[in-house]
This record gives sequence, C-alpha cells and structure tokens, in this order.
Amino acid sequence: MRKYYIKAIGMLILGLNSITLLGQQDAQYTQYMYNTISVNPAYAGSRDVLSIVGLHRNQWVGIDGAPRTSTLSLHTPLGRKRRVGLGGSVIQDEIGPSEETYMSLDFSYTIPTSENGKLSFGLKGTAQLINVDFSKLNINEISDPQYARDVDNRFNPNVGVGLYYHNEKTYVGLSVPNLLETEHFDRDNFVGNQSSGVTAKENMNFYLIAGHVFNLSDDLLLKPAILTKLVYGAPLQVDLSANFLIHDKFIIGGAYRWDAAFSALAGFQISDSLLIGFAYDREITELERYNDGSFELMLRFELFQKYSRVITPRFF
Repeated sequence: MRKYYIKAIGMLILGLNSITLLGQQDAQYTQYMYNTISVNPAYAGSRDVLSIVGLHRNQWVGIDGAPRTSTLSLHTPLGRKRRVGLGGSVIQDEIGPSEETYMSLDFSYTIPTSENGKLSFGLKGTAQLINVDFSKLNINEISDPQYARDVDNRFNPNVGVGLYYHNEKTYVGLSVPNLLETEHFDRDNFVGNQSSGVTAKENMNFYLIAGHVFNLSDDLLLKPAILTKLVYGAPLQVDLSANFLIHDKFIIGGAYRWDAAFSALAGFQISDSLLIGFAYDREITELERYNDGSFELMLRFELFQKYSRVITPRFF
C-alpha cells in the first residue's frame, strides 16, 4: 500500500495535464525555533554570535517519495555596533520525482527600541534550482509527451523581506521569504500548438512567529512559541510548541501542528557552543496509517560569544 503513495504524491505535484511544480512550497520544520533564518531574513545576526545550524528532516518515513529536507545556514552580526547582520543558507528539498535547491543570502539592519528591545529589518535574495525525474513515477502512458523530457536545473530567482523584534525574553517576527510568484513553462516541450512543458510556480508564503520565555525557577525555563504560515491554495498552517530548559542544559517539549500532527522535541546543550536537537512527529491525518512518523535532527554551533557564559539562555 505504501508504494502507491509515490504515485499519489507525484500526481499532486505534477497534475494531470499541464504540469505544475508546487511541492510543499517552503520547506517544513518542527524545530523552526532554531532555524528562523530560513523564513525570516531579519533574524540575521540577532544572536550576537556566528551561528551555524544544520538540520535534516525525513517526513512520513516508510512512504516512497515522501519529503526529505536538508538545511545548512549561518549568520553573524557585523560592525562595532553590531547593527548589521549577514547570513546565508542552502536548502535541499526532495519530494517524489522533484528536487529543489535553494541558495539564499540574508541581510538585516537593527534599530534599538529600548534598553533591551531591538527591531530588525531584513532582505533575502534566493536562487532556486528545480529538477524533475519522471522515471521515478509510475506513468500509465509512457508515450505522453508531457513526460518525455525531464526538468534539469530550472532556475528561478526570488527576493524576500522580514521584520523581527526581540528583547531578552520575547520575540515576534513577520516575513515573506519569496515575494515573486514565478510561473513559467519549458518552451522546448511544445507538441503542435500545445505546450507539454513543465510549469514551475512559487506562491508567496506569509510567516508570523512569536515566543516568550518564562522563568519558572532558577533552573527551569518555559518557552511557548507559535508559527503561522499562510500560502494561497493551501490550508492555514499553525504550529504551537512549548519547550522547557532544565539546568541550562536539557530541553524537552512538545508541539502540535493544527489538524496535522503531534510532535515531541528534545535537546542537549553539549557545551556553550554546541546544541543538538531531535524532533519526532506523528500524523493525525489519514496518512498516519501508512507511515512511521517524521524525524528531525538539528545541530547548532556558535562562535565568538560576547560573554564567557550566556546569562539568559536563548531559545531563539
């Protein structure tokens, strides 16, 4: 039964007539609170250190062609006043027969709003490469000209913007990582007067993120957080999470993706520089019957800390 879902996934991506590459739109993460730079360029430099994050996600394990995402990102503040932030990221996203690579550069400028509060403005520039291998699909009509030519490194540029406010315990962000809604087809794949080419489309994804840290005791912190994503043609996505930080070392928590999945999260601050995190999602949709859940592994490494020790541990 599981193998049939590669065809279903492929048909959702490709459609029946004119082929449209929609995928999941922007990649999905459960540990989004540690990977904010991927959705909001204004986050660049906000941690006051050089921060490097690697994240790998296997979604719907057990279903052939299910999404897999790998991300590597870094960002750092620049200048004596550290008001300029610079970052970059590479995201590899695979689903069914399609493979997308995103390479982004992020720039931010921060304005102090109070003794502890800061407001940042961000710009993102992205180069997207799309590949589609139709041989991975179970195609009934092999001679159909729509599937006669693979898509090879189709290039799409994009730009994004973001706002990000934070103080020692609270953050709020609003962003659109891809402002350009690109749509095009392969002019080489014409049959008569009909285009059998591949249409690639990127819709705007609107993100709202927020979180707050509560001091429950000297050795116990609680941080609830929310991520809301809105994109045309897809249901509103709302991710709710709550994480506990114990003795500045251990992180444990849970999350709920509205009408989609429950998640368990855990992390360990190995040193002042190195954090490892793990997340497991369990579907509550019909797909739950056909997969073994989704897994994420995250590593964050930070250099050039401003203080010898982080007085208020940062979840964000």
